[in-house]
Amino acid sequence: MTYSLNWDLDSIFSGGSTSTQLQERMSQLDAQIKTYRTKVDAWQPDNASQPEELAELLSLSETISKGFSQCSSFINALLSANVNDNQAKLLSGDLYAKLPMLQAAETVFSKKLTEISDEDWETLLKEEPFATIAFRLSEIRRDGKELLSEAEETIINTLSLDGLNAWSQHYDTIVASIAIPFTRSDGTTITLSAGQAFNKMMGDPDPEVRAQLFAEWEKAWGEKEDLFADTLNHLDGFRLSNYKLHGVDDYLKEPLEYNRLQKATLDAMWGTIQKNKQPIVDFLTRKAQLFGKEKMEWQDQDAPIILGEMKERTYTFDEAAAFILENFKKFSPKMADFAQEAFEKSWIEAEDRPGKRPGGYCTSLPETRESRIFMTYSNSVNEVATLAHELGHAFHSSVLWDLPQLNQDYAMNVAETASTFAELIVADATLKEAKTKEEKINLLDAKMQNAIAMFMNIHARFIFENSFYQARQKGLVSAEQITEMMMAAQKESYADGLASYHPHFWAAKLHFFIDDVPFYNFPYTFGYLFSMGIYAYANQKGTSFEEEYIALLQDTASMPTEELAQKHLGVDLTKPDFWQAGIDRVLQDIDTFMELTEEYL
Repeated sequence: MTYSLNWDLDSIFSGGSTSTQLQERMSQLDAQIKTYRTKVDAWQPDNASQPEELAELLSLSETISKGFSQCSSFINALLSANVNDNQAKLLSGDLYAKLPMLQAAETVFSKKLTEISDEDWETLLKEEPFATIAFRLSEIRRDGKELLSEAEETIINTLSLDGLNAWSQHYDTIVASIAIPFTRSDGTTITLSAGQAFNKMMGDPDPEVRAQLFAEWEKAWGEKEDLFADTLNHLDGFRLSNYKLHGVDDYLKEPLEYNRLQKATLDAMWGTIQKNKQPIVDFLTRKAQLFGKEKMEWQDQDAPIILGEMKERTYTFDEAAAFILENFKKFSPKMADFAQEAFEKSWIEAEDRPGKRPGGYCTSLPETRESRIFMTYSNSVNEVATLAHELGHAFHSSVLWDLPQLNQDYAMNVAETASTFAELIVADATLKEAKTKEEKINLLDAKMQNAIAMFMNIHARFIFENSFYQARQKGLVSAEQITEMMMAAQKESYADGLASYHPHFWAAKLHFFIDDVPFYNFPYTFGYLFSMGIYAYANQKGTSFEEEYIALLQDTASMPTEELAQKHLGVDLTKPDFWQAGIDRVLQDIDTFMELTEEYL
């Protein structure tokens, strides 16, 4: 079967950024938000004696939430597919200008929930439709107790558009100006964008190309370090000021609550990883030796290992689709059927062409109960894994479509559950297909790149962010200090196992400048190891695991993460055992790699 490399957006709103359907839905949103505000103001929570009114409010809030997500996903899709779509940029501004009024109404609503007595609240939560969404309603009520007055919250939310959000957008503007010179083998020099340079620097098989680009890469980000330092200082400074106004001193409180995670769980995860660093350093050193070096250079971490006469395996888009469908089916026929629907209905934008933004993502369209996947596909094994990863996200969303909107709002740490699970299926399947020892080494290395990113690179980001927030609480932090913090974090995380580091990684990494989620990095590591545990369990059970797996995904927004793990996997996340079991699977891959590569030294 031949599948389209371009997504179909017209089935969402026809006409692209000039869509009249989109304009009508955004106008509808305006009216719905105004009605919601009026109804919230009129609602009297007096002992919750009128549950019908509360149910009506929740229903209208759900309608608005779905509409906002639908419009936002569509506009973002337009901008991803064409970074020069200026009309879409204006539409994005129009849409997000609606947020302060919505946030003000939500502030009033959550504060009114706090007026209901604890006794009446418990009674209310036993009734439908509230019983189904009891956990999420209690979260909203909890947050309501920490809010300031409506006027104060409105001021903060309004100022955040030109404060927090603006600094994040400012980062994008600076990045757009980054240009990396690259001298080709014929002596001609071309200019690469940040996205192009990064892909070539980390993936080119020629070590001289990687070294040349890394030097230019570091230089380019270093030349603008003061701009990036200003941006980071003010973005996180806004957050810290916001926390202070709400009487919060602990900068980890929000990211932990957002991920529905206990500090004990986070500490157990990082503590267990820390105890298992040496085999990973040994792996990196062995890989460096295969490249003819004593220790691993930063830019060589993701470079492919090509030994002997090996040619890297490639997959056309259609071959990748067939491979993914075949292997999904072994664990979950429903996941395979869903993925097939995504291919057949052209939900995936995969074409390799200029004008697209870098990276990949999956976005949900709750009104039409669809998803869209964005990536740039170029036939490599890594791209097959990325495609499987994003299809995992889409499947996760699909099993939630029948649930109330509040119960679809899963946190970032478990958001990576289904995606990483799907990626692991494909990684193991490609390994089993390896025809030669050289190919197996290449694929094992490709699989290990994920683990190294999660255990070393993201751990460095976590250590760095901790250091930065501690320093920022005392005042502005200079670019020089920030760079020193990043170097120290990398050396600690990699157990001083590299020959070179990336001092301006803090400037080059988008994740530090994302406005809506603080500490954007550690949930990836959590999701990876959580999925490892699920994958190990699935391997024992085969397709009989399918219903259990779907049940777990359907609970991802309805309870704390620790409870989710206890209910569906019978494990305690605050203890090292679960984390060690996931890490042990990685260590097995390292042992295999070390054995296979011994003869090539």
